[in-house]
Parts: sequence; structure tokens; C-alpha cells
Amino acid sequence: MAMNSLQRTTNLIEGRPIDHLPAMPIIMLWAAARYGHSYADYTRDHGVLCECQLRLCEEFGLDVLQLISDPVRETADCGAEMIYYDDNPPRAANLVLADKSALRTMAMPDPYRGRMGDRVAGAAHLREAAGDEYPIMGWVEGPIAEAVDLRGMTDLMMDLVTDIEFCRDLMDWVIELEIAFALAQIDAGCHMIGIGDAAASLVSADIYRAEILPREQRLVAAIREAGAIARLHICGNTTHILADMAETGCEIIDLDHTADMGIARERMGPGPVLLGNFDPVSVVLDGTPDTVYAACRWCHEQAGRRYIVGPGCEVPPGTPAENIHTMVRYAREATA
Repeated sequence: MAMNSLQRTTNLIEGRPIDHLPAMPIIMLWAAARYGHSYADYTRDHGVLCECQLRLCEEFGLDVLQLISDPVRETADCGAEMIYYDDNPPRAANLVLADKSALRTMAMPDPYRGRMGDRVAGAAHLREAAGDEYPIMGWVEGPIAEAVDLRGMTDLMMDLVTDIEFCRDLMDWVIELEIAFALAQIDAGCHMIGIGDAAASLVSADIYRAEILPREQRLVAAIREAGAIARLHICGNTTHILADMAETGCEIIDLDHTADMGIARERMGPGPVLLGNFDPVSVVLDGTPDTVYAACRWCHEQAGRRYIVGPGCEVPPGTPAENIHTMVRYAREATA
């Protein structure tokens, strides 16, 4: 029952038979270094990113081509100045909304231009190169993640307490931007869109349920209506919002290593495909093939049949190549 990576992923999501589990670790900095590129070039030139991702899938047998690179593409196109590094992700040098009144006049950027446009071009590049062999995964920021990128973590967290109407207006603006960005990537060739909403793990369950979840649901609905798969990635300890995350409508939900996979499955029910969640540092970076294999097996047992192999977050630079091979080996030896 041989199938390609896109078929394998689609069948798993739809509850049809698969030949083995997919393996979808997030690999960015490691990929750039592996194939001889600075991370500054990886994040500024979609040609470099696409070359690395295609070589990564060919060398290791992964089941996804991923356009994720850093969380500040949208922020840059909203007017932030970027600082690039050869061995770390770029960052914004300034806060676009240091003065929150600027939201009233902030122009909506064009997703086909600037840094967002580079990712859209990458989607077209990968689709031309790989067709429907692999799921091509684009990426957008979620409502609170991008709000934090524009406003700043401390100020945004204070605003949630002192000026909730501003937060609502900002996150509504963000969702309009992210829907346009997601649809542009889908139109260019993406089969899947990842949604990174890291700061969601830092708010209470009540705030998440009332303010963030409905906006994530709008974004997910737009992605799925366009015919793509939606994948949610919230860094950090999400134990207090696990049940609500299952209500986003995402077919795939990532779990970071600080959450418990067994509790996640219990609270989320049988529907979502779970991905994760062994520790990227103690297991992937510092571990051995034996510890990686055991961690894959443990997470699979806790998640059950609807599972994709991968650590809780990005594979760190310096990870031994054999540990990545081991994740793929477990996936190929495991059945759903």
C-alpha cells in the first residue's frame, strides 16, 4: 500500500488506511546550516529556503515541505525594520504599534509583496518542483501572536486587562491580514497552512476562550474553505486550553513538550491528529537514536492512531543527523 507523503497525510486526516505514520518535525535553522546557507539568506530568499527544504526531504524522507522561517514576515510588511542574523531568526528593531493609536491609520499590507510575498513565491516554487508529492505547508501568525509582534508582549498583556476593546480591534485587523496571507499561499500552491499563535499559552483559559479562539476559528474556517489543511502550533504549556484548542477546527494540532500528550488526547477527543511532543532539547538535541525512538513510541502510544511524528517544537541547531533519521525510521516502522 505504497503512497506518497501528501496521500499519507490526507488519508490519516480523513481516517483512511495509511502505509505508515507521517514524520513532520519543524526544521529551519538546522536545514540552513546543513546545506551551507546563512539563516539571513534562508529567511530573505525563498530560493534558498526551497532548496534546503527539497534537499531535506530527499535526504531524510520527511513528509512535509515547510515554508515556516520566522514569525515577523507580516510584522516587516506592516512597517517594522528587520535585523537579520546569520545563525538566528530575524527580529523587529521597533514596535509598529508602540503608540496604539497608530492602528487607526495602519495600512493593510499586500500579501504578494515584501516578506510575505517572498513566502508566497516560495509556495509556487515548491509546488512547481514537487507537485502533489508532499504536503506543502505555508505559515501565518495567529491573532495574539501577531498582535504581540506589532504591539510588544508586555504592552499587549497589559492591554488585555486595561483596554480590551483595543485588543479586539487589533486582533480583528490581524485576522483580516492573516486570512489574506493564508489564501495567497494556498493559491500559490500550499496544501496546508500552519498557524503559529505562541502567546496564546500565556493567557488564561477564559481570555483564550472569549477573545482568541473565535478569531482562530475564523482563520481556520477560511483556510479549510479554500481547500487546505489547517495546523495549529502554540508554543509553551497549553494544558489549560487543550479542550478549547480542539474547537479551532484544525485537523492537525501540535503540542509542545510542556503539555501531556495523554491528557491532550483525553481532553481533545478522538478528532484532531496530534503532532509532538517530545522535548526538542533533552531528547532531540542531546539524546541518542535510542532515546529518540523511545520518545516517538511513547508519544504515539499516548496520542493513539491519529498521530504524526515530531518533537514539541523546532529541531535545534546542532542536532545529530541520526536523531532526525530516527524520527523518520520510527514513522516508517509504525502504523496508525
